[in-house]
Amino acid sequence: MGLRRKASPVPGRVGVLLVNTGTPDEPTPRAVARYLARFLMDRRIRPMNRVGWWLILHVGIIPRRKRASAEKYAAIWTEEGSPLAVTQARLARGLDGWYREAGADVVVRQAMSYGAPSIASALRELREAGCARLVALPLYPQAAFSTTGAAGDGVARALRRLRWDVPCQVVPDYHDDALYVRALAAAIRNAGFDPSPDAGDRLLFSFHSIPLADIEAGDVYELQAGATALAVAGELGIDRRRWTIGYQCRFDKGRAWLAPFTSATLATWAHAAPEPRTFVVCPGFSIDCLETLYDVKCELRPAYLESGGRRLAYVPCLNATRAHLRVLAHVLAPYVGAPDSPTERSPHER
Repeated sequence: MGLRRKASPVPGRVGVLLVNTGTPDEPTPRAVARYLARFLMDRRIRPMNRVGWWLILHVGIIPRRKRASAEKYAAIWTEEGSPLAVTQARLARGLDGWYREAGADVVVRQAMSYGAPSIASALRELREAGCARLVALPLYPQAAFSTTGAAGDGVARALRRLRWDVPCQVVPDYHDDALYVRALAAAIRNAGFDPSPDAGDRLLFSFHSIPLADIEAGDVYELQAGATALAVAGELGIDRRRWTIGYQCRFDKGRAWLAPFTSATLATWAHAAPEPRTFVVCPGFSIDCLETLYDVKCELRPAYLESGGRRLAYVPCLNATRAHLRVLAHVLAPYVGAPDSPTERSPHER
């Protein structure tokens, strides 16, 4: 995967594929079990050899977790379906309309590494649309073996199975993109955070944790997460004592995970000096999902209040907002050879 600044677009219709992790088809134990089986068997995710892990997963982990996870999904499910799937589809439609208005020969589709729509089905659509080259954009601003790496693997695997020999570039990350940083800062302000020097508001950047073994193997995720937080704090102009970084959603206790954990940091803040307002933002997620809508709002917030904290506010992800469309168009501009802003507002935006 080449760096964005080294991308060199060539003529022809471009297919853009937005890739995310995935979600169960419905909030039921059976659907959750299917999803977990696909997700946790990925070579980028599983902690041991395939056979041994399959046994542990299907005999111990999935039977124990599927019902509890299904209940969590049910708590955030909407009439339209999974919040992640619904919002990502809306985002892809908005970006596709964005390029049409700009007069660019770009077609946008979206897919999930583990779920529907599959990467293979989205690639078929792009092939039928006459795309001469592809750009895959994993919707993870900070690169990690388990996210960006898995998405790239999935695209390469699907292209081989489809026997489609087409040039394909994978955007490696956009953790320090200027528009991304500004959009995050604006979202934090819009959530009510007061960056003025005399304000007492505190800000916690909460990223998804990864195994320390990945970092020891060369994963740059921790460095990029820190760079994002530092850039956003700088954009907000807040003192270092008012913000910090935490990590959430470790999968198991058998391995060492990137810390400090968000839950421990919030507990320390609540006990030490409860300020009027604490804000949590999750820059590693482009779209709100179980880890933000449930874990932050339904687990971390109650625990913080019970520990003595006064108020915890969650800053929503960029989701399918116009600001997010601008960010993605800016990130993709060097790859697709198209302008990074349309002439008018897209009718597909919500």
